[in-house]
Amino acid sequence: MTGLPRDLKGYGGTPPDPRWPGDARLAVSFVVNVEEGAELSVGLGDERNEAVYEIVEEVEGSVDHAKDTHFDYGTRAGYWRIMELFDRYGAVAQMNCCARALTLSPWLAQDAVERGHEIACHSWRWERHANMPEDHERRVIARCVEEIRAAAGVRPVGWHTRSAPSANTRRLLVEEGGFLYDSDHYGDDLPFTVEVDGRPHVVLPYAFDTNDMRFQRAGGFHFAGDFARYCIDAIDWLWQEGRAAPKMMTIGLHLRIIGRPGRIAGLEQVLAHIAAKGGIWIARRDEIARHWRRLEGLPEFPEAG
Repeated sequence: MTGLPRDLKGYGGTPPDPRWPGDARLAVSFVVNVEEGAELSVGLGDERNEAVYEIVEEVEGSVDHAKDTHFDYGTRAGYWRIMELFDRYGAVAQMNCCARALTLSPWLAQDAVERGHEIACHSWRWERHANMPEDHERRVIARCVEEIRAAAGVRPVGWHTRSAPSANTRRLLVEEGGFLYDSDHYGDDLPFTVEVDGRPHVVLPYAFDTNDMRFQRAGGFHFAGDFARYCIDAIDWLWQEGRAAPKMMTIGLHLRIIGRPGRIAGLEQVLAHIAAKGGIWIARRDEIARHWRRLEGLPEFPEAG
């Protein structure tokens, strides 16, 4: 068998106390996926067009103006709505950026950094890495670091692959030397540390359920309140558990999805609920990863720069 090893037990019934700052019962990580301009696009020289957006339809052999402009909405309009809400509630996020998206919209990277958000890497294009040849993947990772640093003025220390990574992705991230963590895991409510080539590497689990992607492809969310209710139910349950066993929760967002006027109220309801509840640490993912390293007594990781 090849690939990443599977641990089906995890922490079992005795998860560690993460000792979040301020004795928070729950750490909430907002992840804003920035993919606009990184989706497969014949107009950008790719081999085919992306087929998944508000509808599922692939245009073959020519530029797909409908798909292109659907993605464009995220940077032209959605971004500003999301940033206004985060500013209003004093919330920080991880901007999970495809590197090609930032080469086309460097202003976005610079604006997000000025607002205090983390810039992380979501690969070069918006594509899975499963079956990607190792040497090619190594070059993709190096290019991402170079292009994001050029656009944002900081290098990414976090990584998340769209869908499935390859069997080599995590090892190549550690080999590159500058990645503090990855989020290519969906199986826990707490970070954990793995050893890769003799080096400790932090994994911060991601989530597809508390995620605005469920507005698309019959995912179960139709109205802004559907998203809010689901996320708030998860927050409240984990907050209750946090009396004895604090956890971490990820809320996944996309510029072109939650940024629509019929959906953005769902994000506002979630932020207002967190603000009223108290005992919740809204944190960038690099902050969570650094906290976890200190908790486990691991050597301090270099600052991004």
